[in-house]
Amino acid sequence: MEARESWAALAAGGVAGVCVDLILFPLDTVKTRLQSPQGFRKAGGFRGIYAGVPSTAIGSFPNAAAFFITYENVKSMLYHGSTPYLTPAAHMVAASLGEVVACLIRVPSEVVKQRAQVSPSSSTLQILSRTLYHEGIQGLYRGYKSTVLREDLWSWKQGHVVDSWQSAVCGAFAGGFAAAVTTPLDVAKTRIMLAKAGSSNASGNVLAALGGIWRTQGLSGLFAGVVPRMAAISLGGFIFLGTYEKTRQLLL
Repeated sequence: MEARESWAALAAGGVAGVCVDLILFPLDTVKTRLQSPQGFRKAGGFRGIYAGVPSTAIGSFPNAAAFFITYENVKSMLYHGSTPYLTPAAHMVAASLGEVVACLIRVPSEVVKQRAQVSPSSSTLQILSRTLYHEGIQGLYRGYKSTVLREDLWSWKQGHVVDSWQSAVCGAFAGGFAAAVTTPLDVAKTRIMLAKAGSSNASGNVLAALGGIWRTQGLSGLFAGVVPRMAAISLGGFIFLGTYEKTRQLLL
C-alpha cells in the first residue's frame, strides 16, 4: 500500500468516524440508558442527552483512523499473491485485526462516555479522574474483550472501488441487521463497563454478564436498547461508509 493511499485511508476513516459519532450521539445515549442496570429514568432519561460527548469527540478520529489504516494495510498485504476465492477471508482477517487495534483507543473512550451518560450530573473529566483513582488504567479497559467480540462479528467492504452511495446503502442494511443480532453482546458490554469495582460484572466475564441479565430480566433485558441501536448503526453505516469512500476518492 502506497504512502498516499495510507494517509487517505487514515484521514477518510477519521473524518467519517467523527461525523457519525457526533451526529448520532443522542441515540447512543438513549441506548446506553435503556441498557443500564438502574433503568432509563434513573440513568437520566432524556436529560443531558449529550453527556459524555467530549470523550467521543476526542476518541472518535483516532479510533476510526486506527481501524481503517490497519484494515487497508493488512488487506493489501493479504491480497498480494492471494487467489480470488480467498478474498472474503482476507477481508475478515483485516477487519478483525483492525478492530483489535482500534479498540485500544475505543474502549477507554467508551468507558468514560458510558459512565458519563448514566451520570449526567458529572463531567467527563470527573468521570475520568474517578475511574483512574479507584481502578487505575485497567479500569479504562473494562469490557475490552466484549467490545472486540461484538465488533468482530460484522464487517464488510467491497474489493474494488464503488460509488459512495452504493457503499452507504449496503452499510445501512448490513449494519442494521448486525446491530439486532449483536445487541445481547452490547448489553453485556454496557453492564461490564458500568459495573462497580469489585462486583461480579467488573471481572469482564461476558458469559457471566449475559447469564445474569437472562436470569433477572429475560429476553427483554438481553435486547434492551435494540431499537435505538439499530437506528444508530443503520444510519451510521450509511453516513460512515459513504463519507469514507467519498473522502478517500477526493484525497486520491
